[in-house]
Amino acid sequence: MAKRDYYQVLGVPRNAGAEDIKKAYRKLAMKHHPDRNPGDAGADQRFKEINEAYDVLKDDQKRAAYDRYGHAAFEQGGPGGFGARAGGGFDFSTSFADIFEEMFGDFMGGRRPGAGVGRGADLRYNLEISLEQAFHGTKTQIHVPTSVACDSCRGTGSEGGRAPEPCPTCGGAGKVRSQQGFFTIERACPSCHGAGRVIREPCRACGGSGRVQREKALTVSIPPGVEEGTRIRLAGEGEAGVRGGPPGDLYIFLSIKPHRLFRRDGVNVYCRVPIPMTTATLGGALEVPAIDGSRSRVTIPKGTQSGHQFRLKGKGMTVLRGTSRGDMVIEAVVETPVNLSKRQEELLRKFERAAGGRETSPESAGFFAKVKELWDDLRE
Repeated sequence: MAKRDYYQVLGVPRNAGAEDIKKAYRKLAMKHHPDRNPGDAGADQRFKEINEAYDVLKDDQKRAAYDRYGHAAFEQGGPGGFGARAGGGFDFSTSFADIFEEMFGDFMGGRRPGAGVGRGADLRYNLEISLEQAFHGTKTQIHVPTSVACDSCRGTGSEGGRAPEPCPTCGGAGKVRSQQGFFTIERACPSCHGAGRVIREPCRACGGSGRVQREKALTVSIPPGVEEGTRIRLAGEGEAGVRGGPPGDLYIFLSIKPHRLFRRDGVNVYCRVPIPMTTATLGGALEVPAIDGSRSRVTIPKGTQSGHQFRLKGKGMTVLRGTSRGDMVIEAVVETPVNLSKRQEELLRKFERAAGGRETSPESAGFFAKVKELWDDLRE
């Protein structure tokens, strides 16, 4: 009986991507698994056919050979030379071992057998800087407690730095197989825990892990314009990997200290400036500080009220990875005089009497006029 086309078996077009082929295989394998079809004599054959097709199409080299030569690529003596056994036919032992991995491997969490040494963990470091440092940018040194490669064994975990030996149980593969009924199950080697190598004489300094605890000093460059919560990644500065594995990364999270004068909002800087009542009334000028350390002169017009804002262009924060700057916003806070002398109080009363019918305080006059209208409406 002639074999069916592998693409037809999985129900995918010939130009299907690897992910589409994998999805189709999983769906069909679950549907036609013999355990889910008791009493169906054809389920076993369909299941083998599905796995045979997937074993070829998931492998780029096998798929290329199949696309060129068809089934002849896998027959004994065929031009492709893939998957043939000495007695002819197809070797399903690998396919059945892969079924568990393909169908459930994504949900198992852990690394696959033979995956090798483990990568070091990523680390987090919280760094607080001043608003001026965020404006100018800075370089600062930090000290991070972490795991570093052991000097005694050069990170190998073996005394004297000798290379680990292949595991005698799995032959260095990091995995072993066992037959369980219909399936051939592949699992991590219990002797080397999937590493494929064993250490005969562990390093006395690190206990065989290949790393030791130490405080590491690092210099961090902070660019101008960083904001609260900015994350800086230092690749390879996390924990050292186990027994020579690749190191993790260090992530620095920035926070900015509250400033005694300025409040930041994005690239703009706000500053509340108290203004004497006389200056707000008669007008004048004030010098205010800027975040860059300079001074700026602000003209106060006559009759300035509390809450009035003055915008100074280009006097705010540095734009991250840019050359421009935000604005500085001055918020006026008119200060009521306190601790007046009798002479000053007398002058203010004269000022009040001299105002006569003129509205020198239009906002308060307007407010109380509205209040009077409300009371009149309530009496009606």
